[in-house]
Amino acid sequence: MSAELRESETGKASGVPLTLGFIPLVDCAPLVVAKEKGFAAAEGLALSLARETSWANIRDRVMVGHFDAAHMLGPMPIASTLGLGHVEAPMIAPFSLSLGGNAITLSTALFAAMQQAGAQLDSPPAAMGQALAKVVARRAERGDAPLVFATVHPFSSHNYELRYWLASAGIDPDRDVRLVVLPPSLMVDAALERQVDGFCVGEPWNSLAAQKGAGVIAVTKSALWRQGPEKVLGFRADFAERKPELLAALLRAAYRAAEWAGRAENNAELAELLASPAYVGAPAAVIARALSGRLREAGGDARPIPDFLSFHDNAANFPWQSHSLWFFSQMVRWGQIAYSPALAEKARQVYRPDLYRAALADIGVDLPRASAKVEGALTARTPVASRKGSMMLGPDGFFDGRLFDPDRMEDYLRSFGVDL
Repeated sequence: MSAELRESETGKASGVPLTLGFIPLVDCAPLVVAKEKGFAAAEGLALSLARETSWANIRDRVMVGHFDAAHMLGPMPIASTLGLGHVEAPMIAPFSLSLGGNAITLSTALFAAMQQAGAQLDSPPAAMGQALAKVVARRAERGDAPLVFATVHPFSSHNYELRYWLASAGIDPDRDVRLVVLPPSLMVDAALERQVDGFCVGEPWNSLAAQKGAGVIAVTKSALWRQGPEKVLGFRADFAERKPELLAALLRAAYRAAEWAGRAENNAELAELLASPAYVGAPAAVIARALSGRLREAGGDARPIPDFLSFHDNAANFPWQSHSLWFFSQMVRWGQIAYSPALAEKARQVYRPDLYRAALADIGVDLPRASAKVEGALTARTPVASRKGSMMLGPDGFFDGRLFDPDRMEDYLRSFGVDL
């Protein structure tokens, strides 16, 4: 144990100060809980949580050392490590904060046009995409301007989910529509002002758009990729080398916080915590719907969404390197980087299950034995090898039935027509 942590335990200090950045989204919950429910303090840490507006700010402030760590988009530390879209700044992701939690919301006018093309609120993603493709084709025939869709960052699961869905319907994301970037908190206003025709974002912004009549929640992330990866706890790579004990303490606090946040009996209290203007600043009732996975797509009654958002179950906190490699595959697929085995390996090493295991090994946590898996292969709850024998993982299928085997990435990319 470091001198800093010993000092905090003896009462000479209230805790080792750490500053973490976050974006006002429901999936910042584990960090809020770590601070507000005392899990960080129990590890000798004094957390300060700094609310930011944009993901670019989050990246930059971790990069220059303003933040010790941050709530990050899953692909962001990979892009930073590879020097994509900005300066090269090696980062690591030793902890997954959540699975799922995103949705694609379409303007009421666009969804009305899609209904005329056969879409319904409960249409699966493929049928919803087919209806959108008909609308896009009709607009092109009339010479209308392309539809505009917003995502939160070029290197985000949101960008890749939206592109994956559009392409599966035969819509070229780079030719048939226009993609723009907006901070999550501006999505609803952009829809109300009719500046965008749709967006992919995390909660509560989809629900707020539906509540204000600005949009219809058409497709959820869990429908596109069940148990798909989302946010991570991201650090500069050198933090693990300079402060290994602080990193381990923070991972333990985050784990216990995520476990608390994942319990349904805590949903009401968690919704009230997140509703604070210091954190998400949205109505607790709206946040509670996201936590329970019961969304109102367009007003009216809420509908249950299986596995909409997970903070802890199904090894949600484990940093699977197959998640890191899937994100890298999408960077290659959409021309953000050229493929090479060396770059794939560099991307794989951004996610750090070794640090996760080292931090949690001594507190009785069960841990997967593997560091990667075939994504999309599980069709039901399935036992997998773990430290204690076996642990259960939930279904993780892609809506189009594809599998991502990280050991066969080149075949996977070629299946989308990528020329390697």
